Amino acid sequence: MKIIGIALFLFSSFLFAQDRELIPFSKTEFTYINKAGNERDIDMTGKNFIYVSVREENSDGRFYAVDKDGTVWLSGGISSGEEVGYTPSGVWSVSRKIRFYTSKKYPEPDGSNNMDYSLFFTKWGHALHKGSINNTSHGCIHVQENDIRRLFAWAKRGMPVLISRHRYIHFARPDLKRIYLTEKQYRRAKKR
Repeated sequence: MKIIGIALFLFSSFLFAQDRELIPFSKTEFTYINKAGNERDIDMTGKNFIYVSVREENSDGRFYAVDKDGTVWLSGGISSGEEVGYTPSGVWSVSRKIRFYTSKKYPEPDGSNNMDYSLFFTKWGHALHKGSINNTSHGCIHVQENDIRRLFAWAKRGMPVLISRHRYIHFARPDLKRIYLTEKQYRRAKKR
């Protein structure tokens, strides 16, 4: 009887458990809500990290590379899993970096490397990797080649990867305007 009660409790907890959720409050401050509904504050001040918003205005989503000084120095469009459960929200970390990789579960028919520049962040095989941002994934996060190459070179094993379904662009916009919209005028010295 006791075993049945425990089993019912665990089953009902599983049924009514909320998905993980990560809510940004500033560029470096977040609240994380786990599946059980427990909250904890996360402060990323002084740390390099990757933030991914899998649903951002006017796009499927965006990634943001945030330097330890709190500057968003790189951002780009992404595509992710079509269903909510495919790309899990939460606080993860880069567990493996693999330059050339072929998915064992979803390989390309021609045998090509379909997950180049993989930054794995879950034990289930989710990764940020090179891919088309025009197509949904099976759960990984597709990043355009020019962006993922830079992200792959910068990222280190153990670096935090924060996945959310909340907007982040309003925190990153001032940095992105400065980086992408400000043109610096460089002039070559004239030879005499």
